[in-house]
Amino acid sequence: MNVIYPLAVPKGRRLCCEVCEAPAERVCKACTVTYYCGVVHQKADWRSIHEKICQLLIPLRTSMPFYNSEEERQHGLQQLQQRQKHLIEFCYTVAQKYLFEGKHEDAVPAALHSLRFRMARHGLSSVELVPAYLLLAEASLGELKEYLSQAQWTVLKSNNCSNATYSLLHRNLGLLYMAKENYEEARYHLANDIYFASCAFGTEDIRTSGGYFHLANIFYNLKKLDLADTLYTKVSEIWHKYLNDHYQVLSEARIQQIDLLGKRFVNDTGLDEAQEAEAIQILTSILNFRESTSDKAPQKTVFVLKTLVMLYYQMMNASKAQEYATRVLTLIKDQQLDAEEQHNIQELFSLISAE
Repeated sequence: MNVIYPLAVPKGRRLCCEVCEAPAERVCKACTVTYYCGVVHQKADWRSIHEKICQLLIPLRTSMPFYNSEEERQHGLQQLQQRQKHLIEFCYTVAQKYLFEGKHEDAVPAALHSLRFRMARHGLSSVELVPAYLLLAEASLGELKEYLSQAQWTVLKSNNCSNATYSLLHRNLGLLYMAKENYEEARYHLANDIYFASCAFGTEDIRTSGGYFHLANIFYNLKKLDLADTLYTKVSEIWHKYLNDHYQVLSEARIQQIDLLGKRFVNDTGLDEAQEAEAIQILTSILNFRESTSDKAPQKTVFVLKTLVMLYYQMMNASKAQEYATRVLTLIKDQQLDAEEQHNIQELFSLISAE
């Protein structure tokens, strides 16, 4: 049974739902340290994040054991802090991935976990809470203003806020104003997002490309297609360069095939799950734009398709990589484009088929 019996709870201890903080009536029988107001929130949390971190929560939510020495106690405390840090990053990445996939409801519990772990580690007013507030603002449309206001207030009070955090804040504000169709305010905040992201990562970094992409979407909605086209091209080039550079590294490593442990070389993107989901969202959106204007610039459509081939190939999703490779080969032949381009794609297609 996973129903809480009131008489079994120590007097004065209040058990709260992990999702909504209402009085709890159920407990997870696997970890016995996570509580819920009912079946609905227990299932929602399990589907979102709890299944992935259930057993990891036990040492964080139970009393530290008795240690024989101060050295052992310090070691135990360091391990506890490492677990907190890991769960902060893991829950944040999972929530981001859900958002890029359009699964806003699934993102909420994971984002809440990230926020609570941050509070436990850094305190209630730390600037480290801002990324989690912004995630929740994007995921919880009903409480959007509350979380954004909390994020803004935390940033304003902080004297050591990073450029990356300022970038996140302005991007979320830009998306909020885009949703309200207040494009002037949205452009202001996205311009600031690009500025702060450029300061933090550089103007040609994939982490800066999101600002260019959303700004392009604004120009597209305003029917300023030339400006949208320029920015979509820049975003495509940033992702193509990153994936092509990474592909070259993989190709060089593949020559050896076997590492020192005798294991076969395996592909990877060098990205976390959230970044992969963002890449898919951005590149497929740009592809839709390109295909709607492919009669004017088929080379640009080919370029995006090639980038998607490399992305899915490095994600080890051979079926999607082959699908896009087939589409790009067909377009090259139909449009009678560069023969060398066709040869390069066919070479990659052969490599994908051999996987």
